[in-house]
Amino acid sequence: MSVFDKHRDQLEVHETMMGTARGRLAVAMDLLTDSLALVGQHSVYCRSDRFPGQPKMDIALVLEQLEDAKQLVQSAMATLKSQR
Repeated sequence: MSVFDKHRDQLEVHETMMGTARGRLAVAMDLLTDSLALVGQHSVYCRSDRFPGQPKMDIALVLEQLEDAKQLVQSAMATLKSQR
C-alpha cells in the first residue's frame, strides 16, 4: 500500500486547504511529529547503561534524524509560504 493510499484522508484535507505541495508537506510534518512522540516514549524505557538518564545511542540517533527532517520540512513550508 502506498503512502498516498495510507494517508488519503489527511492528504485530501491538507491538499485542499493548502495546495498539493504544501498539503503533502503538512502531512509529512504530522507523520514526523507522531514518529518523534513514539520514539520519545520508547526512549523512556530504553536507557543507556553508559550515560544514565540518556536514551540508548540508537534511539538518540533516530530522534536526532527525525528532528532534522522535521526542521527541513518546516523550512520548505516557510519557503513555499514566502513565495506565495
